[in-house]
Amino acid sequence: MKPIKHAESIDRTTKWRVLIYGKPGVGKTSAIRNLKGKTLVLDLDDSSKVLAGAPNIDVQPFDRSKPSEEWKDFLTGLAERLAGYDNLVIDNVSAFEKDWFVERGRASKNGIGNEIQDYGQWTNYFARILTTVFMDAPINVLVTAWENTRDITSETGQQFSQYAPAIRDSVRDGLLGLTDVVGRVVINPKTGGRGVIMEGTDAVYAKNRLDNRTLVSIKDLFEFGNQQSSTQEGK
Repeated sequence: MKPIKHAESIDRTTKWRVLIYGKPGVGKTSAIRNLKGKTLVLDLDDSSKVLAGAPNIDVQPFDRSKPSEEWKDFLTGLAERLAGYDNLVIDNVSAFEKDWFVERGRASKNGIGNEIQDYGQWTNYFARILTTVFMDAPINVLVTAWENTRDITSETGQQFSQYAPAIRDSVRDGLLGLTDVVGRVVINPKTGGRGVIMEGTDAVYAKNRLDNRTLVSIKDLFEFGNQQSSTQEGK
């Protein structure tokens, strides 16, 4: 077993795991520019064009026609691959999920549709990949996803539609449980400012166990522990 840690020595803002989600075009990939240090982006949906010219950012292209093979190659020697980087970005897991099921469909009997066993295999496969990344990456990890709504029932029996990352229910809770922050990226229709909701409600899945911020401008999202970060842009 690993040595026991004293709580006084734990730094909440070191080697964090963060997931942000939102509609396409709200600035999830552009937010990568705000990360401090050197960043490697695993570009799962070919969105990295918006990072053109950004210093200290390297992009690892991803062949969407063979996602399983690409992930196997990426995870091989992961610690060595990440040497010299401060941040790893996995952009975007919703697109990866779709590509994986397309790949499995090609391997099915009719060459198109998915078979029942694919859904169970996806649960184990995705959990293994993200657990490997979160546990083995010796640096900060940012994951992005699209958003959709899911139906939930409150403790009082009321039913709500809640915004949440667009990933299948069978893997979503496991992924979100591994993250320190889950934030929904939104655009203020009046000001055009981009903000991140970091406090969960019946209507929005979100959490923040790194500091006490509940809403923050997207440019200040990664200023963990700095309680003076501005929240005006997202208001």
